[in-house]
Amino acid sequence: MPDPNGFLRYPRRMPARRPVPVRISDWREVYPPAGEELIREQATRCMDCGIPFCHSDTAGCPLGNRIPDWNDLVRTGNWDAAVESLHATNNFPEFTGRLCPAPCEAACVLGIAGGEPVTIKQVEVEIADAAVARGGLRPVPVPAPTGRSVAVVGSGPAGLAAAQQLARAGHAVTVYERDDAIGGLLRYGIPDFKLEKRHVDRRLAQLAAEGVEFRTGVNVGVDVTAEQLRARHDAVLLACGALAGRDTPETPGRQLRGVHQAMAHLVAANRVVAAAGEGRPALAVLPDGTPIDAAGKHVVIIGGGDTAADCLGVAHRQGAAGVHQLDLYPRPPQARDEERDPWPTWPWILRSYPAHEEGGERVFAVAVQEFVDDGTGQVRAVRIAEVTVEKRDGRRTVTVLPGSERELPADLVLLAIGFEGTEEQPLLAQFGVVRNARGAVDAGPDWQSSEGVFVAGDMHRGASLIVWAIAEGRAAAAAIHAHLGAGGALPAPVGSAAQPLAAR
Repeated sequence: MPDPNGFLRYPRRMPARRPVPVRISDWREVYPPAGEELIREQATRCMDCGIPFCHSDTAGCPLGNRIPDWNDLVRTGNWDAAVESLHATNNFPEFTGRLCPAPCEAACVLGIAGGEPVTIKQVEVEIADAAVARGGLRPVPVPAPTGRSVAVVGSGPAGLAAAQQLARAGHAVTVYERDDAIGGLLRYGIPDFKLEKRHVDRRLAQLAAEGVEFRTGVNVGVDVTAEQLRARHDAVLLACGALAGRDTPETPGRQLRGVHQAMAHLVAANRVVAAAGEGRPALAVLPDGTPIDAAGKHVVIIGGGDTAADCLGVAHRQGAAGVHQLDLYPRPPQARDEERDPWPTWPWILRSYPAHEEGGERVFAVAVQEFVDDGTGQVRAVRIAEVTVEKRDGRRTVTVLPGSERELPADLVLLAIGFEGTEEQPLLAQFGVVRNARGAVDAGPDWQSSEGVFVAGDMHRGASLIVWAIAEGRAAAAAIHAHLGAGGALPAPVGSAAQPLAAR
């Protein structure tokens, strides 16, 4: 049996990524499966840490995942119990283990004073994958039907988590999705090199076997009205995400061809990959048929977060001639600044993704001054300038450094500068809900935004982490179950997501 004091014996170690020349030639996930010996070694590092902040809802995991518990079970080789412990708080650990930026690792005790935290995400992925390898994701037997019906609008992680919780309580659940396939951003927003869609399909099969009904191609508010949905169901959960992309309409040249929202590029690329998996041809195009492929083009990505990194990886796989990724802020430090971000808070540090080792150039402390026209209405370059950024009283001031302007070649420009909340759409007015100043939809302490209409996930919180989406979906499901008065109880939601933002 491994030494329980593994943090003294073993350094932090991740499985080797697939070689760059190999992985950019396909769309498969970057990380291959890790060996059991490596995962048990890393889980052993978790033992005897003292007070585990990793599953604190204030600094660590919003889901309240019992990280030390399942690390100990993995350490001792009890994989079946580890799977059960992981699923007790997380409906979809194979999603979070691949996509979450891991606030739990930032709060790990081993990270104090510049130490190396436990590879929590990697252990989580391997436990979730072990569940599949050891018999698949078997449906959970549901109780007798309650006779109550719930509509879930939106099929991202919040909607799917709520749907599964409610179905397992015996309610009839129907998930409405305006797209042609279930999954929300998991389906068409996240590239396959981060999350192969077989993982999504496997969970959907489990949900369907537990009684969840899926209806695709239904734009609630257009194809079916709120009144009709209320008539069919006893409660409605809105989990439509926060897909309104932030824009820069004031920047000269924004109207040029070749300047697009990042999500448009990601969705188009994901549709091509999905079509290839089904053996049918497809092109990366916008809904109006405009091509949006990076092949052979000079690409400029504006933004420094996850979405920008996703676009970078997609551009590499599409065969871009060159890529620049622009960040308004200065280059972050490599390690936590304890005065600025004391442990266990989320630190401002340089975050490099696998896509960054595949190519491209990151440019920090610059701002776009103009998208330059080639004379035909097509972008040919981006004019940038070096800047300083100051924040005072919650307001940001950007100052351009004189004489620092230069041009970068650009045939394709992708705006990955964040989101402004949920989209304006007919269902909002029909359900009697409005967007607040953040573009999100408020809810009361019981997760209701109006009578019998609940809201959760990014639509309620604003663009956030997948762990928050699942946590809010679970908490909203518990509130809906109580509202329906069907008897029994759902598992108590864990963490601060148990109360909506407005009630905290």
